[in-house]
Amino acid sequence: MVQSTEKDTVHRRCLISGRVQGVFFRASAAARARELGVAGYARNLPDGQVEVLACGNAAAVTVFIQWLQAGPPAARVQAVRVECIAAPQPLPHSFTTA
Repeated sequence: MVQSTEKDTVHRRCLISGRVQGVFFRASAAARARELGVAGYARNLPDGQVEVLACGNAAAVTVFIQWLQAGPPAARVQAVRVECIAAPQPLPHSFTTA
């Protein structure tokens, strides 16, 4: 787990497309995020994408986003769109799935 200080904390919204629903993408993302100390969430969207909020140490979030580009073994990620966002309110303190 990478510890975060306020100055190196980043917040990213990621939209993952491809075969990413029904393949344990959210659960696998949550496990990887927790290993890295990244907070946020993963949730399915009606259009078939998965939305991920990743908040934490810049280095850990970068590693997490690299993981999102492949996902779990059954996933077939076509694209990951990453947006830098302002700190969400309230700030997440763990990683959840919805």
